[in-house]
Amino acid sequence: MVQHLTRANPEQKHSFGIFLKQWRNQRGFSQLDLAVSSQVSQRHISFLESGRAKPSREMVLQLATVLEVPLRQQNLMLTAAGFAPIHTEMDLAAPEMASVRKAIDFMLRQQEPYPALVVDRYWNLILANDAATRLLTTFIQPDQLQNRFCRDGKINLMRAVFHPLGLRPFIVDWEELSAHLLQRVHREAISAKRSSEGTAEDE
Repeated sequence: MVQHLTRANPEQKHSFGIFLKQWRNQRGFSQLDLAVSSQVSQRHISFLESGRAKPSREMVLQLATVLEVPLRQQNLMLTAAGFAPIHTEMDLAAPEMASVRKAIDFMLRQQEPYPALVVDRYWNLILANDAATRLLTTFIQPDQLQNRFCRDGKINLMRAVFHPLGLRPFIVDWEELSAHLLQRVHREAISAKRSSEGTAEDE
């Protein structure tokens, strides 16, 4: 087994250990499960969580990969362990994202004739296929989409759904859908808050 062990002061509070334990629990891993999957000893996992050991940069990324930690939270784990973030966010229009944009465009086309949308973490509309565009403009005038439901120059899908002059009057199962969306937004808001604090979200 490969070990990356650096001794730390046992009295030192290490936020990385708290972060690691929460993600491990969230993913349903025991310390032994994580140790086996990460090819380290269970003792090392225990030391990392308690703050008795400080992880190397490679170990942070190895554990985060095994636990399927999202990239944004991986950056927070690195920061908590004393390392610089390595994952950067890019606009889909950036040249470096050309292959990603091509793949997304392909998936949107494949969903036709059914509506498909791409939104950011704030539910701002980034991309839509033709079916989704037709759906939105059938019930909401294009000028109203821009004037009533835009946030930072982007159409906000949640505003468009919940606004009384938006999609809301045309949704048959409104109570069921709105309850589901509100629960989801609530979970995402809690997740965003915990992520900013360096803790894992509940699912």
